[in-house]
Amino acid sequence: MRSLAARAPTRIDFGGGWTDVPPYSNEQGGCVCSVAIARYATVELLGAPPADGPPSASEGDIAVSALRRSGVNGVSLSLESDYPIGAGLGGSSAAGVAAVGALAVWAGAPLAPADLAERSRAIEVDDLGNACGRQDHYAAAFGGALGLTFGKSTTVVRIPITPATTEQLEASCTVVYTGQSRVSGATITGVLDAYERRDPIVTAALARLRALAESMITALVRGSVAELGGLVGEHWEHQRTLHPAITTARIDAIVQLARERGAWGAKALGASGGGCVLVMAPHASTVVLRRELANLGVLLPVVIDHEGFRILRSSEATI
Repeated sequence: MRSLAARAPTRIDFGGGWTDVPPYSNEQGGCVCSVAIARYATVELLGAPPADGPPSASEGDIAVSALRRSGVNGVSLSLESDYPIGAGLGGSSAAGVAAVGALAVWAGAPLAPADLAERSRAIEVDDLGNACGRQDHYAAAFGGALGLTFGKSTTVVRIPITPATTEQLEASCTVVYTGQSRVSGATITGVLDAYERRDPIVTAALARLRALAESMITALVRGSVAELGGLVGEHWEHQRTLHPAITTARIDAIVQLARERGAWGAKALGASGGGCVLVMAPHASTVVLRRELANLGVLLPVVIDHEGFRILRSSEATI
């Protein structure tokens, strides 16, 4: 029986999130700095005789939609993830990229990373009706550290990070999962509505988030992890003003503890309202800091993924 397995990574968004969502990205231009991490959505395809019925998927709305859109027949799809659902890590986008990419390879028409990202996003927006930006799909498709700019088109710059910078990032970054669920779609809609009304607080915050992301890209290119951490801290001060639901008591407690223990900066990931918080601190203080942060959530080790979407294995049917 023919089979194929593929995976796509989730991500940490250092800054610029929200500016990748239309209409802001189309009208003002957006910028995001992110890095893919080794927490994956993994898709497995198995061939099945046509008599077995139509294609099916075991779980994951975006994977089901990708399967239906693909036009591939005689195949079943299963999806597994090793990250918390609704954690603000771009998990649904990783699932979409893994499913779309695997099905394209199965059909003999593999996609370039940018096309893979756009097709995955189209499914999430058009089929599932989710208000979302582009950054997560690009992180899952490309992997590594990215500088993304958004307008009428998307420009992807792969940020070259040395082994030493990679090691420092992994040692200095701590992701804390709050255990609280989040509904990003409603929050995103609220922020976009405020932008369309030209709410002065929201428009000023979005402009600053975009500028901070540009500075983060420059810091990463230089390998200045401490500078990046400081920019992450400033980002949170503007990010939290976008909507009342973005922060929670648990997130505030994590950020406050990080500040008291000398962290460079901390911010909620994704649309927030729960999910995960990124804390960046000097390596020398992370052991003690992580011990205390563990009282406020589940710690997720940070390992950078440099590959993006990847085929894990593919086997043809044998007779």
